[in-house]
Amino acid sequence: MRKRGLATLSAILVVGSLCAGAPQPRAEAADSGGGAGSSTGLGVDLDTVTIPELQARMADGSLTSSALTSAYLRRIKAIDPTIHAVLRTDPTALRQAAASDTRHRHGATRGPLDGIPVLLKDNVNTRGLLTTAGSLALAGSPPDTDAALVTRLRDAGAVILGKTNLSEWANFRATKPTSGWSAVGGQTNNPYVLDRNPCGSSAGSGAALAASLAQVAIGTETDGSIVCPAGMNGVVGHKPSLGLVSQAGVVPISAEQDTAGPMARNVIDTALTFSVLSGGRAADGPTNPGALRGKRIGLWRLPSLGPDVDAVLTRTAKQLRTAGAEVVEVTPPYQQRLSELEFPALLSEFHRDIDAYLATREGPRNLAELIEFNRTHPAEQTCFAGQELFEQALAAPATTDPEYRARRAELKDLSRRSIDETMATHHLDAIASPTNPPAWTTDCARGDNDVIPSSTPAAVAGYPSLSVPAGFVDELPVGLLLMAGDHADTELLSLGAAVERRLHAWRAPRYLPSVGTGASR
Repeated sequence: MRKRGLATLSAILVVGSLCAGAPQPRAEAADSGGGAGSSTGLGVDLDTVTIPELQARMADGSLTSSALTSAYLRRIKAIDPTIHAVLRTDPTALRQAAASDTRHRHGATRGPLDGIPVLLKDNVNTRGLLTTAGSLALAGSPPDTDAALVTRLRDAGAVILGKTNLSEWANFRATKPTSGWSAVGGQTNNPYVLDRNPCGSSAGSGAALAASLAQVAIGTETDGSIVCPAGMNGVVGHKPSLGLVSQAGVVPISAEQDTAGPMARNVIDTALTFSVLSGGRAADGPTNPGALRGKRIGLWRLPSLGPDVDAVLTRTAKQLRTAGAEVVEVTPPYQQRLSELEFPALLSEFHRDIDAYLATREGPRNLAELIEFNRTHPAEQTCFAGQELFEQALAAPATTDPEYRARRAELKDLSRRSIDETMATHHLDAIASPTNPPAWTTDCARGDNDVIPSSTPAAVAGYPSLSVPAGFVDELPVGLLLMAGDHADTELLSLGAAVERRLHAWRAPRYLPSVGTGASR
């Protein structure tokens, strides 16, 4: 019997959202422009409102996209100077919102994202708006065309609000980079504790959502760059199955692993955005979204992330069992071999794919010219000077080389087996692990402390993963990473909605200047 697909799941989650509200409702805040949460006079709390709730208000005429977009633009102006998450806003945003208001008045809306403000990571081509990958090398002029995913968002009526900062070249430049830093945007700060790192190359997207600077954001991932910033900034991030979201017009690392994906403050907004990004090509989903009873979840502990994170995971397992899920401890195989194989393969793929992308833009035309650009522009060296990965990629074997092809084939096989065999052996619906450690202190001289193995199996396999808020260590968020088999995105989003509802773990950031570490909660 054919199962219901993503559209059905979205409809059911919409009903649940309208009935139950956001994961952790708060009292409506006054218009502050500066601290936690803000209603900005709209009658909604931007921290907790969901897309279905916004659409219900726009449908009855009590809210307009213009008012919502203006509220987010004011909030960016007031709060972003503290966190440096938004590089630029789109000067046409209010015109886009006005067009959506006209569609709403005439009953001609294009779907759930019509009139919803969206921020895009600045490695996603946006016509007429600078797209830099954080590098001054691409800051001369904007691309001529939209990325395919931006076309989908525009066709769905979304308001392109602006571009978010990222780790320059998606963290694929130096051996000791600092996540969230780019020569174009400087350093993005974690809104929970400002001297802590936002993680991953989609740092600006995660931090902007934590600070409620847009309703949803788009990130990209090769390995961990959606899910880690989601976890470390206390929001939801979905890395889709490879191929469900077009990478055309997105600055690449590797066509074998790259994917864009949605990020939001709750699973329903994430699922609705994914439906648009994937063009309805997502796999079929379950008939009973949101139920934990009877689900079997494999718990992959990763004690290397520390006892405080492990305590969050222990508490999470207890909550899931109380809700009727069966939780069994697992250790996916082949992880050491995956870590040995992945990086050399990515070097070859980056050289091939970045050369193809640069040929479409003004500026350096290939990787060799890009390396020379960095050598001769001191602003590219203000946080860290290294570009060792660029240099290694330039010297790496071509993707036609038999040794490279054998390496990538082994990677694909072992990564898929690591998930498939674990799920089959234990009869699992998903594997769960910690997404991230507590955010480390940002330090240009030291670089990142980001050996986080949980994202690798799904990233290398091209399988979906989803991070949802799980708890805190002191003031620092920790996410729960869920992963499942190929094209099981709908099932994973359904399970993620149930986990989110049960854990009830989200809370607004307080923009603390610094904090120590201590017991989990």
